[in-house]
Amino acid sequence: MQHMKMKRTGLTIVAMLTMVCCYAQYNIQCEDTCNHIHGLDMSHYQGTVFWEAIGDNGRMHYVYLKASEGGDNQDNRYAENIRLAKANGVKVGSYHFYRPRQPQLIQLRNFRAQCRPEEQDLIPLIDVESAGGLSASALCDSLHKFLVLIEREYHQKPLVYTYTNFYNKYLVGQLDDYKLMIAQYTPDREPILADDRDIFAWQYTGKGYIYGVSGYVDKSRLMGRHTMREIRFNRKR
Repeated sequence: MQHMKMKRTGLTIVAMLTMVCCYAQYNIQCEDTCNHIHGLDMSHYQGTVFWEAIGDNGRMHYVYLKASEGGDNQDNRYAENIRLAKANGVKVGSYHFYRPRQPQLIQLRNFRAQCRPEEQDLIPLIDVESAGGLSASALCDSLHKFLVLIEREYHQKPLVYTYTNFYNKYLVGQLDDYKLMIAQYTPDREPILADDRDIFAWQYTGKGYIYGVSGYVDKSRLMGRHTMREIRFNRKR
């Protein structure tokens, strides 16, 4: 009986150790095993963020925060997030979720109300992942008008975010003057666009995790030899 108890105890310990090892392996993130420049994007969906933990992480070099969407939607966590992120040493940029059917000038005003130049470390990012029922040519015409307005307002070209399939369907050959952040959630396979465009940054997961955030978070990394200097917000212009 004593031998059986010891055997059962031993098996229990082995099982627990196996679970711990599996958990530890599951928690190994891309930034733990490489030297790429990594970053996050966040919005109100992440809820309360403990920016002290992210600032102390040392592996996250930047964060893009959702500022606005369309003509009248503003992220209600933006003001708190940008203040605390900057206070904890995280380089911050802001993004706007573009709605192609809504007037560009109204969307610019909505974004500008949140994204103040004096608070930005990084150039603006425009998130385009909905065609709004428009054709490819109509979408591109709408998007280009908005990108021009953003450049005039902030005196620098914005970064454009989209995902591989959307780019290949609607945007091939249309964004040659803009740096791209491409979403493709295939950790072992880097994105390749139909026109072989250079990719500045790759958002490789929508289910990342990091101390300081409860739940999933989007993670990205710079590609090739790209550096943070390329997206630094230039306040001198």
